[in-house]
Amino acid sequence: MIDKSQIKNNKEEVPWEHYLEQFRDIDPVAAAARCRIPYDEAAEEFTVVLLGVTYQVHFPDFTVRTEETGFAALRELMSAKILVIRYLIEGTYFPAGGKYLTFRESPWGEVYHVQFSGRCLSRLAFGFGYKLPVFAEAMRALGGERVSTGDEGYRFELMPGFTLQFILWGADDEFQPSAQILFSDNIPLSFSAEDLVVMAEIAITTLKKTTQRSGNKKQTEAGR
Repeated sequence: MIDKSQIKNNKEEVPWEHYLEQFRDIDPVAAAARCRIPYDEAAEEFTVVLLGVTYQVHFPDFTVRTEETGFAALRELMSAKILVIRYLIEGTYFPAGGKYLTFRESPWGEVYHVQFSGRCLSRLAFGFGYKLPVFAEAMRALGGERVSTGDEGYRFELMPGFTLQFILWGADDEFQPSAQILFSDNIPLSFSAEDLVVMAEIAITTLKKTTQRSGNKKQTEAGR
C-alpha cells in the first residue's frame, strides 16, 4: 500500500491506487463483454481506442503501450487512465439513441455545471475562440466531422460508440468567444457526471497538444 503522505497529487494518485486494486479483481472477459472493449486472453490485454489512438492495456497491472509517437492521452495523462480504468471496473456500454445532450441535461449535470463551465467550456472557448482555423485543423486531425452548429463545430469519437461535439462561436467586436460541448445520449448512461468533465478535459488537452505539434512541424519546415 502506498504512503499517502508521500503523494504530491492527492486528487489523482490516491484514486489511482484505489482503482488499480479494484481492477485486479475484475473478470477481464466479463468486463470486455460488458464494456464492448476487445480482450485478448492469451496476451492478457485489452485493446482500448481513445481519441483515435489504439492502446494495449495489460491485465492486471494496467500497463499501457501504444505505437503512437505523438501525444497519447492514455499513456501520458493520469486522468485518462482513471477514466478508462473506472469504465472497465464499473461501466456498461449502452448503444447511442442518436441524440446529443448538454452537460446540464445529464444526471447531476445541474449540480456540477459551474465546475464544468470553468474547467471545460471556458477553456475550450478561450483556448480556440480567437483562432478558429487552428481549432478546425486540430479537430480534423483527430478525425472530427464538421457539424452545422456554431462558427466551427465538430463531432468526434472519444471511444468507439461514445461521441462528443465541440462547438465554437468566435470572438468579435462585441462578444467574447463561447463554446458548447455535447455528449451522445449513451454517455451519461455509461459514465458519471465527473467522468463527463474529465473526458471533455482530456479531449481539450489533446487538441492543444495537436496544435502545438502542428505548429512545431510548420516552424521546422519553414526553417529548412
